[in-house]
Amino acid sequence: MTTRSALSRLFRWGRWILSLALLAGLAVTHTRWLPPLEQSVRRIIQSARGTPPTAPSAAGSHEDHDHDHGDKGAEILELSARARGNLGLNSEFLQPPARETYRRSVTIPGLVVDRPGRTRVEVSTPMAGVITHVHAVRGESVPPGADLFHLRITAEEFVDSQTDLLKTLGALDVEEREITRLSQLSETGAISQRTLLERQYERDKLQAILSAQREALRLHGLSDEQVEAVVRDRRPLSELVIVAVSPDEHDPDEPHLESIRPAAHEELDPSDQRLVLQDVRIRKGQTVAAGQTLAVLADYSELYIEGQAFEHDIPALLGTLERGWPITAAWSRPGQPAVVVGGLELAYFGSEIDVDSRTMPFYVRLPNRIVRRTPSPNGFEYLDWAYRPGERLQLQVPVEEWPDQLVVPVQAVARDGADAWVFRYRQRTFERVGVRLLHRDQVSAVIADDGALRPNDRIALKSAHQLLMAFKNQSGGGIDPHAGHQH
Repeated sequence: MTTRSALSRLFRWGRWILSLALLAGLAVTHTRWLPPLEQSVRRIIQSARGTPPTAPSAAGSHEDHDHDHGDKGAEILELSARARGNLGLNSEFLQPPARETYRRSVTIPGLVVDRPGRTRVEVSTPMAGVITHVHAVRGESVPPGADLFHLRITAEEFVDSQTDLLKTLGALDVEEREITRLSQLSETGAISQRTLLERQYERDKLQAILSAQREALRLHGLSDEQVEAVVRDRRPLSELVIVAVSPDEHDPDEPHLESIRPAAHEELDPSDQRLVLQDVRIRKGQTVAAGQTLAVLADYSELYIEGQAFEHDIPALLGTLERGWPITAAWSRPGQPAVVVGGLELAYFGSEIDVDSRTMPFYVRLPNRIVRRTPSPNGFEYLDWAYRPGERLQLQVPVEEWPDQLVVPVQAVARDGADAWVFRYRQRTFERVGVRLLHRDQVSAVIADDGALRPNDRIALKSAHQLLMAFKNQSGGGIDPHAGHQH
């Protein structure tokens, strides 16, 4: 009896283990057998109802009709790897919907504009002269410190100032030699100490005059290095090299050097910044007056986006500024995919509301980037920037925060009348799933978490409109090219 009882218990345990192994195998391979089984069950049900398996129900009413649309044609679509590739549905775009905090946004038209006082800088000459050479031409990009123009100085006051300084230097040299001679005589008692003191006083007067003449040259626009060069070489400066200087660089000790070549230790790294020679207003051989604008430089490395907020939106936008929420900008360019840039910073609001439009401007920082470089014959280059002043776009400004939401790209949801669909992916097949759309903007869509999608369900994050048309084509219905597509 003991042996028979042991065999009986062993047999019962074997059946349990075999059952568990069978259930585990079914669970692991459910993605292979479950979709065909579901489709077969639907076909059996539709056959029992007397409707073709791939045709919409002949009943035109919506009685006993829920949003999974199980009676509206085939719900399973099989696509080959090539078809999925044509739709761009690789592993990156076959992912579960993200669960995250969503910020509801308002859409405001925007315009790319300059940064006042930073984007454009006028290059002027500090004194009169004749242009002897023009290095760069309009449209070329130059680094800070690059030569732009050579100017032969003809300003009479400037020439006279240098001449007076050289005369003072000569007189000062004479006084120094005389003081040295008298000092030797004073030590032997040949002359009185009073005579030596008078010559020393005269030297001090000349040094004071020399200091004033140095400052006069600085006021004409020369740097300390250039003034020292005149003093050291005893030769008047006859030519200036006017260079490109960054709008953000300024030496408080040299207030008039915006258009004069900086000293060697002040040279800027050309890789840090690129300036576009937007306009050249003179030509070689032209006589120019002091203060005349020679060229206009533009720094497009950072721009602003100007938005116009309606009066009733201002409190919400002020809340956005206080919370530091990032702003998204979207460009719609003809014949090109939409360009979306996120993480932008709201800089500041205007101070007045327009009386006619009842709107107030606000400004968003827009870092720019170079997308193409083309060499030029002059050794510089032409640049193409990603964003240009004057472009129109749409700003998505967040005004309200919704925590713990199912958020997908807007291209993941297809609209068909009042219905909204996403497409669940399983082993080369897509299943059409009806969802409730809580909100959508130009970038994202928020789906209700009502059980239509199970956790870890992978869905198509793009090309939902094309998938919906493929479903309609499979079910035999006419394809509406505008289905799921908004204008």
